[in-house]
Amino acid sequence: MRKTTLITGGAGYIGSHTAVALINAGHNVLVLDNLCNSSRECISRLEQLTLTRVEFIKGDIRDANLLDDIFRRYDIDAVVHFASLKSVAESVRKPLDYYANNVAGTLDLCQAMARNNVFQLVFSSSATVYGEPTRIPIAEDVGTGKPVNPYGRTKLMIEELLTDLCHSDPRWSIGLLRYFNPIGAHESGMIGEDPRGRPNNLLPCLMQVAIGRMPELTVYGNDYPTADGTCVRDYIHVVDLAIGHLKALQVLQHNSGINFWNLGTGTGYSVLQIIQSFEDITGITIPYRFAPRREGDIAQCWADPGKAGRELNWTAQRDLHQMIVDAWRWQSCNPQGYQASFEISALIAVK
Repeated sequence: MRKTTLITGGAGYIGSHTAVALINAGHNVLVLDNLCNSSRECISRLEQLTLTRVEFIKGDIRDANLLDDIFRRYDIDAVVHFASLKSVAESVRKPLDYYANNVAGTLDLCQAMARNNVFQLVFSSSATVYGEPTRIPIAEDVGTGKPVNPYGRTKLMIEELLTDLCHSDPRWSIGLLRYFNPIGAHESGMIGEDPRGRPNNLLPCLMQVAIGRMPELTVYGNDYPTADGTCVRDYIHVVDLAIGHLKALQVLQHNSGINFWNLGTGTGYSVLQIIQSFEDITGITIPYRFAPRREGDIAQCWADPGKAGRELNWTAQRDLHQMIVDAWRWQSCNPQGYQASFEISALIAVK
């Protein structure tokens, strides 16, 4: 009988794409999600994509009784942990929510894993743990810094918690995946990013302007010390990111202790470059206006992904053009996200 991989937050953006990657690689998966920023419809889409029944439980990682029940009922040997709040801007406004959900939730999850003798964990971390980068591209050997927002600080606290855990007990095998800026969607157009309310990240905002749900795009800051004055980020296709989690699970089967890897492309693009690329690919003009910098944003960062290449045999395969094409296909086929039925007939025009 095959073991089961528990995916917390598995109905969310990155979690759902990782579920597809794991199922396609032969894993049994169990999705746990409280649906605070995701949709039950996503699970139905996963089943259509993979032609597999996907086990789903609605619940919160802070529910100790639920976690114990899950570990008793299912033969789980590994956990991929996505369940967290993830908006930089919201974390500045509501820091207590972020510490309670992200840090305390991870503590509850690890305690339940230990009680039930499950010691293999892949954690969804973030490049925000580096804070203001001391050198670019960012390699893991620069060490963590001082994150500039509560969201980033929760990720760093969790990394330190998991590091201490590994040092205290050799049974643990934990991978920290520090990834940069996920965009794109599954090439089928069936699953993608569907933020609740007004989006906080660039691509979802841009997409909603393109389909008319928002009148214009707000570009926060045009006075950064970059080539065009706007923020520069390392954008990575969410499918490449999902494959990175699969690769990490495979390596952790043979490596104990704490492990950490950057997942990025190694190339940075500015906000204005992303807008121009979208316009070139789709032929759609994106109206935008500049606004003051947002608190908690840094000027630029992109990855040195070499360690993941050497140790995980992983490199990003999809370029910016593919990221934008796939993201636009998702948005075009699902103008209201998961709220409406999937319309495969909603074809898109790209150059």
